[in-house]
Amino acid sequence: MQPQPEQTAERRRDIRSRFGVPGVIVLCLMIGTCSRMPGSFEQVRLEGVLRVVTRNSPLAYYEGAAGPEGPEYELARGFARRLGVRLELRFADNGRAALEEIRHNRAHVAAAGIIATPERRARFLFGPVYQQIDQHIVYRVQDRLPRGPQELAGKRIVVIRNSTHAAALARLAADWPGLTYTEVDGQDQMDLLAAVAAGEADLTVADSTEFSLGRHFHPDLRPAFKLTESESIAWALAPQGADLLREVERYFRELAAIGVLAQILERHRRSLVRYDRVDAANFVASVRERLPQYRAWFEEAAGDTGIDWRLLAAVGYQESRWDSRAVSPTGVRGLMMLTAETAQRVGVRDRSDARDSILGGARYLRLIRETIPERIAEPDRTWLALAAYNVGYGHLEDARVLAQRRGRNPDSWDDVRETLPLLAQERWYTQTRRGYARGWEPVGFVRNVQTYAELLKWMTADDTN
Repeated sequence: MQPQPEQTAERRRDIRSRFGVPGVIVLCLMIGTCSRMPGSFEQVRLEGVLRVVTRNSPLAYYEGAAGPEGPEYELARGFARRLGVRLELRFADNGRAALEEIRHNRAHVAAAGIIATPERRARFLFGPVYQQIDQHIVYRVQDRLPRGPQELAGKRIVVIRNSTHAAALARLAADWPGLTYTEVDGQDQMDLLAAVAAGEADLTVADSTEFSLGRHFHPDLRPAFKLTESESIAWALAPQGADLLREVERYFRELAAIGVLAQILERHRRSLVRYDRVDAANFVASVRERLPQYRAWFEEAAGDTGIDWRLLAAVGYQESRWDSRAVSPTGVRGLMMLTAETAQRVGVRDRSDARDSILGGARYLRLIRETIPERIAEPDRTWLALAAYNVGYGHLEDARVLAQRRGRNPDSWDDVRETLPLLAQERWYTQTRRGYARGWEPVGFVRNVQTYAELLKWMTADDTN
């Protein structure tokens, strides 16, 4: 008896739900050829798609003002281009969930800051180790520096429950019986760093990335000593991905040989520690030496948009130091550092043309300011617009939503300024629509622009314009 059409359709839906689209393709290939299951590289070539599972974090992928960023994203995009296929991203909440995606053949590669532990290596294939992450004991600089595990006895040490940090301390405590520590629930690493900074705990454990982020909020924290051997970060593949693994190994070998891999990692490392501060002496010199060739165009832009020319000039200085040839690693360029998409949106044909860039940057700032809800008055309206110019309007809205949830005023720059840095903390950015952002940067950006604008007003007070 032949199955009815409804039964056949139901069976197909069941297969799709159990195996996903890639799994259906694999099953069809096996049924049609009665041969072995195709390897991952065969699947990639047949479908023309490289499926990569990643996660939203500074180590992997996040939305920057100029578009997607993150070391894993940049590496995955390059790998897809090398293979001549389209990159398709999937997202997981953590490394364990990312590994489940490849185990179930829903992705070909897990590029999510995965730590290649011996246990994981027994279940998955791993590409070359391309980054080492260290765990450090972290203390407050006002306290006595612990120089080794022998000086941890009697200290109030806090770590997250069931974390790799707790496991490392457990191994250490086996050799140093006086070492005790507390495992906590419901907090993230930034909370623990804050506890040490406030003197509520003596020490915690943080990896190098977490510490780089934490220093933005707690400059008095310092690494004492390395707790364990470095953890190895690598791409993970399913056991049937041996053919794709060979391509991954070749790709990383080529990147390392020409120095591109080191450049990518260093650029993203710098993005975690960059914290610009006002350099008044250089600014004053630039006002005298460089501003005269651009001032007329800033004034023209002011007439076009109604924005004070000195504020526009301050934005231009903060973005490029008034350098029309400036280019960022993410492709943002020109005196006002516009993305290609933004330039097209505001009618800029040549971002490296100083006049076009200044007029376009001013139009873009006006556009953002007009997007800010009408109820928000000045000067908060302008300060919020400047923050969005730097970090992107979506991330600004995420910060305003968080401010409201925390009982703060989402229409006040002072309150949003306090909230923006939370976009770098996992406990908070996982609650937002757009996820991780370097939230301290727009705070510094607005602060510097305010300072440069005030200096310009003072230096041009006697001018007729």
